[in-house]
Amino acid sequence: MRTHDMLKVAPATAHLMPNLLSLENWGGATFDVAYRFLRECPWRRLEQLREEIPNIPFQMLLRGANAVGYTAYPDNAVEKFCDEAVKYGMDIFRVFDSLNYVENMKLGINAVGAAGGVVEAAISYTGNVADPKRKPYDLEYYLELTRQLAKEKIHILCIKDMAGLLTPTSAHILVSAIRREHPNLPIHIHTHDTGGVGVATQVAAAQAGADVVDVCVDSMSGLTSQPSMGAVVASLKHTPLDTGMDLGTVSEFSDYWEKVRRFYAPFDCTATLKSTSSDVYLHEIPGGQYTNLHMQAWSLGMADKWPEVKKAYTQANRLLGDLIKVTPSSKVVGDMAQFMVQNGVTEENIMEKADSLSFPSSVVEYFQGLIGHPPFGFPEALREKVLKGAKKIEGRPGASLPPIDWEEKRHALEERHGRKFTDTELVSSVMYPKVFDDYLDFRKKFGDVSILSTAQYFVGPQPGEDIVVDMAGREVHIKYIAKSGVLADGSRDVFFEVMGLPRTVNVKDKSAKKEVKQNVKADRGDVKQIAAPMPGNILNYKVKEGEQVKKGTPLVVLSAMKMETVVVAPANGTVDSIPLRDGSQIEVGDLLIRLK
Repeated sequence: MRTHDMLKVAPATAHLMPNLLSLENWGGATFDVAYRFLRECPWRRLEQLREEIPNIPFQMLLRGANAVGYTAYPDNAVEKFCDEAVKYGMDIFRVFDSLNYVENMKLGINAVGAAGGVVEAAISYTGNVADPKRKPYDLEYYLELTRQLAKEKIHILCIKDMAGLLTPTSAHILVSAIRREHPNLPIHIHTHDTGGVGVATQVAAAQAGADVVDVCVDSMSGLTSQPSMGAVVASLKHTPLDTGMDLGTVSEFSDYWEKVRRFYAPFDCTATLKSTSSDVYLHEIPGGQYTNLHMQAWSLGMADKWPEVKKAYTQANRLLGDLIKVTPSSKVVGDMAQFMVQNGVTEENIMEKADSLSFPSSVVEYFQGLIGHPPFGFPEALREKVLKGAKKIEGRPGASLPPIDWEEKRHALEERHGRKFTDTELVSSVMYPKVFDDYLDFRKKFGDVSILSTAQYFVGPQPGEDIVVDMAGREVHIKYIAKSGVLADGSRDVFFEVMGLPRTVNVKDKSAKKEVKQNVKADRGDVKQIAAPMPGNILNYKVKEGEQVKKGTPLVVLSAMKMETVVVAPANGTVDSIPLRDGSQIEVGDLLIRLK
């Protein structure tokens, strides 16, 4: 969601919905998405929204020691992030850990507290507390976790049901039990509506003693999103839990967001999920991951294998130790599931095949302990097979990382980009080094595209269309006139007007036809010919021609839709030839390296 669309409705939100506990508008995946896909600054978003909505607390997701990233960071990076977020207007930090690893959560809790934020410690929920046979995540597990968190300096407890696994019955059991032990601790419930019972679950949670429930404006709710705001408001009307909210006002906001949603249709969950899906209680895929995982499967050429991917997700979860599944642990399970389908791996044959497989980077890092430790331990037999002798991290991952030298980081960025950098930009560079660098390069080339309307950003103008943008407080009119045919160098001249004055710019036409070069395929029968295990791009080669390698040596890093895989040497040898280069597009079976 672009900041442009949020700002349009922000003043009305401030005026008509002042009784909301909070607006969740930042953090989590939105930080990465802003830079990577929307090409806008998340810090500026927070600043602008705070200017327009000064009266409602803002809320964000903080992944404990992972901050807003997918890996562990040095302690002072997480602390600096929280400090800057509070300065820019953030209030409530929902602190969680993808494995419910309390040591990781403590870092986030303490960092938020030191920065002056409100600490909402979250229990990430999986399983089913209503089923006495569903071990090990039973009621006692969650009560003990709550006891540990209650000892810390927290202000609110959240039950974070990221896959929508809570039913009305299980919500009542869990909330009632926590309320009995902790009568004065505010309880906040978050769930998704993939299985279709989200509204009933939130009502049951409120009746059992929850103080706050998460909802979503009607036109953006349901399925893998949160339950409907209007439905929850209507369900509690004329009861002791009446919210006091006006359904007419809720509907007005819904009308606005229904129009906005059309711009995002290609990315919408309804592109892949047409109705509620009760199989979520089997595969347990989080709502925030479901559509991304489906799109990844499509990009990897497995669109027709989506049912298999969902089944593999269940198997992967069991193989990895029955995990809490939320970013980044959910990414580990998702990457493993797709890897299994691609490579014909099952629960039955994985131990047999593991020695010859290059597992996704996220899976390797999980088994190393880089995102923390699962509550009931690693499956050690598979761990040894995946790591192939790689280093293991004992204890909290960030504790062994050297602190960030902020001035050194500032100097490096200034040298590379030739300008001064703010503290928030330093933090962004630490969280997402390559993504942030790519964003800066994009800004140098195209400027601030956040000022464009969403239609113009995604689709572009039509010939003769007049665009009005706000530049430095001034309305500037830009009219697209026409474009030339494809020139000899594959570019086009584009003709337009700025404030009535004619302009021309030459741009490379990336869609222009060019000769397609077929990559050489590896001979699958020759162990010295290293084949690409998936389609995507080559991030970077780790070795050079003539270099000697041992079995298990990292050779090349591949990437597809944020899933990275390190391909390792299957045997000792010398790098004979490297037919491709960094950035090359690849298909399954392409020859990456030839050993001798």
